Amino acid sequence: MCIAGRSIRGADAGGGSAGDGCPTGCSHFGPTDSGPRRSGFTSTDLWTSTSGCHSVSEPLVIGSLALVLHAHLPWVRHPDQDRFLEEYWLFEAVAECYLPLLRLIRDWARDGVNWSFSLGITPTLAAMWADPLLRFRIQRYLAERRDLARMECERTILIPELQAVAQFHRAFYDQVWEEWVACGGDLVGAFATWAQTGRLELLAGPATHPILPLLTIEPGSLRAQLRLGLREHERRFGHCPQGLWLPECAWSPALEPHLLAVGVRHSIVETHGLLKGSPPAPSAIFLPVRSPGGITVFGRDPLSARQVWSRQGGYPGDPRYREFHRDLSDEAEWESVSRFLPGAGVRYPSGLKYHRVTGGGADKLFYDRSEAMQAVKEHVTHFLSQRQHQLRQARAGLTRTPVIVSPYDAELFGHWWFEGPEFLDGVMRQASRFGIGPQTLSGASGDSTEAWVSQPAESSWGAGGHLGVWLHPSNADLQPRLRSAGAKMVSVARTAIIAAESGDPAGSRLGEWARQAGRELLLAQASDWPFLIRMGTAEGYARRRVEGHLQAFEDLAKAVLGVEGTTPLEGQETSRPGDGFPEPDLNWWWSAGEGNL
Repeated sequence: MCIAGRSIRGADAGGGSAGDGCPTGCSHFGPTDSGPRRSGFTSTDLWTSTSGCHSVSEPLVIGSLALVLHAHLPWVRHPDQDRFLEEYWLFEAVAECYLPLLRLIRDWARDGVNWSFSLGITPTLAAMWADPLLRFRIQRYLAERRDLARMECERTILIPELQAVAQFHRAFYDQVWEEWVACGGDLVGAFATWAQTGRLELLAGPATHPILPLLTIEPGSLRAQLRLGLREHERRFGHCPQGLWLPECAWSPALEPHLLAVGVRHSIVETHGLLKGSPPAPSAIFLPVRSPGGITVFGRDPLSARQVWSRQGGYPGDPRYREFHRDLSDEAEWESVSRFLPGAGVRYPSGLKYHRVTGGGADKLFYDRSEAMQAVKEHVTHFLSQRQHQLRQARAGLTRTPVIVSPYDAELFGHWWFEGPEFLDGVMRQASRFGIGPQTLSGASGDSTEAWVSQPAESSWGAGGHLGVWLHPSNADLQPRLRSAGAKMVSVARTAIIAAESGDPAGSRLGEWARQAGRELLLAQASDWPFLIRMGTAEGYARRRVEGHLQAFEDLAKAVLGVEGTTPLEGQETSRPGDGFPEPDLNWWWSAGEGNL
């Protein structure tokens, strides 16, 4: 998940023990490039020679690499304001991550690359991609970035070091715009089309990215989160998925029957969830296990996680890569950049950055694209050689072909790690030379009847490998209130359904209010809000959001339940925080209240 450019991950993996998050320590949201042919995106020219790449000749594939990208942003939509700062999280991710990823896929298909990976797209993100208002604002943002890049080319024409980077930015945003036009601004449709090839597996997710183990004592809310998430995935992408991304890889044994009830067949947990399972899985890193109910469960590889995520030793911290924290908006005259920013006098990142990481000091060298691309080649070679070594060792002790599962936030590649898309490009193009076959989770599942049977232990990939981030004193007030609202929602759903079935003239109105109440509750349950509060990043916004959703829920619930003294809602035209997000089915709470899954 990417919010304001930060990560929830335990960077040193292996049980989420490190928890130092984004390898660059970023606190906002960053682009990507290429060579002479397409200077705005990755280029096959980077991989046309073997210089800098270890030459490997493998007679057979020694194992698989299942790359899994998790694309998520919380529901942020503010129609009452023309420019809203937190909406820029979405705009930046579209420009820097999702459109470049689409371009990579198109290039791989064109060039006959043996590519394959899994992509989880959360319902909140897909809903924002499809929302007409937000699509208009995304397009406006992309057009403005092209204008800003052109202005910078003119401003820096007499400064050679800056001019080279400015020209790169211009090429990048021109290519971003072309990709947006090529898909007609329809990101949902574009990814759905590529999923039909079988090389891209789309993973579903619960409706608003909640911590699912925290909902196991609220079967109504848990059922609604899963059912709405799967319904929306099928509606938008045109297929019923068997794989589900567990938010924060959070698992508890109590989840299993609920996942089975909605047809989930495979997912991912943090490695220690399998190593400490019942019984412990001996090959948890290289082979999936089968839960007692039959769900294929993969464990995250800790070494590949560290090499990409770790702030201390991860690839993105290389001094040749683009510096995330130093942006044009920090240094330019306000009058020249203000119209490109959210407003309110906030120097929010513009996306144009002229410096490289360099080192720990304040003095930063100017970004050199050729040096950055050399770093990419070195890191691709190192990454694949390390995976090759792991697979060779694992293969010696296994009777089945080993698989390494490497899940990451999709927003890492292109936002936090500016050159991340080039890295992905290299991994896909060079994997076969190391005897590694790219694979989806579905493809890697194989015949699960041969898998080790184990019940994964409670776990997550959050800091410390548990749920401490979401159950912290700083946000401790939220869970009791959310649980109380969840219990009340069962009564709200029951009241509205009975009114409709009994022919009550108010049934239609009560049903509308009850569904809106359910929507507000689901959005309040998002894991993003307690995380932001815990980390002190956009804390005020997170507080306002969860308070706003809970207040809207309470107002609607009181109206449905006929609480004495409630202000009638008829004729009120005020917008609510959840407006625009898909509505849930009230039966999900009602049937759960009756003891059904």
